[in-house]
Parts: sequence; structure tokens; C-alpha cells
Amino acid sequence: MENSISILLETGIKWVQYREKNRTRRGIFYEAVKLRELTKKFNACLIINDHADIALAADADGVHLGQCDLPIREARKIVGHDKIIGVSTHSLSEALEAEREGADYIGFGSVFHTDTKEDIIIQGVDALREVTNSVKIPVIAIGGINPDNVKSVFDTGCYGVAVSSGFLKGDIKENARRFLGVIKEA
Repeated sequence: MENSISILLETGIKWVQYREKNRTRRGIFYEAVKLRELTKKFNACLIINDHADIALAADADGVHLGQCDLPIREARKIVGHDKIIGVSTHSLSEALEAEREGADYIGFGSVFHTDTKEDIIIQGVDALREVTNSVKIPVIAIGGINPDNVKSVFDTGCYGVAVSSGFLKGDIKENARRFLGVIKEA
């Protein structure tokens, strides 16, 4: 994984979200520490999924919470006010609630079909546009985003995109260059 992240950072990607569901918390911590060292070399942001305590212990820039994770208020007690807290949302009501509770940004999706999660409901670009127009904090589009559909995502007015398989399927460096090219045009 570190090799893939290095390649992405070398292309100019400036934000890494570490999402790991199958390791022990200790394993996640040690991997997060390695990623923190790597992201610092590239002056990139590191966000840890789910675990506010690990984000703090690894000196990550913040934590990304799912709907079943700690409430924002409790995560804020752990990471403090200098760290970023993002929240995954899947509806306008969840997005508005995350904003009210103090999220720094919202992840919204799944915009398109994705292989990285099971049992998803595809929200589409119209729902993304509605959320983007309804909240005042940045909205990051999540789910099935690739170089061929990323322009339609940015046309909604969202702040950014979260990408996993869109980078990792095929040539990572070429995929990143394609994404960055489309994003610069948008």
C-alpha cells in the first residue's frame, strides 16, 4: 500500500484517507504512523477512518467518521479543535445533521456504483448537487468516481472527490494524471 500511496503523492495528490477494516487497531496505528511520515514528506494531509484515538496518536491531520462511529462531539474531545473531522453521509438529512454537529467536511455518496463497499444505495449527481447547495461546509463526493465521470461530479459544485479503485485499477500514475487533468479543467 505504501508504494501506491507514494506514487499518488508523487503525482501531486495532496490528501490521503487511510481506510482499513480488516486489521487490528494496533496494526492500523502502525500503518497510520508510516503513512504520516510519508504524507509529511509531500506536505499532504492524512485522515484516518473511524478511529479518533489513532488519528491523534499518529498525529494525522484528522479523522473521518461513518454513521456508526463516535458522534462528532465525542471525537472532537479526543482530537481537539486543531484536527479535521469529516463525516460520511448518504442523505440530505445526514449531511445537514453533520454540519449542525460541527463536521469540517462531509463525504457524500455513493454517487456511482462502487466495488469497494457492499449494500450501497447509489445517490447520483442530482442528490450530490442538492447536498452541495444545502450545506456551507465542503462536500467530498464518494463512490465509483473515475476519470470518465469526475467532470460530472465537479459540475455539481462539490469541493472534492474521494477516489479508491479509480486510482488503483490499472496504471496508478496514469490514472492520477488523468484525474488531475480533468480536475484542473473543472
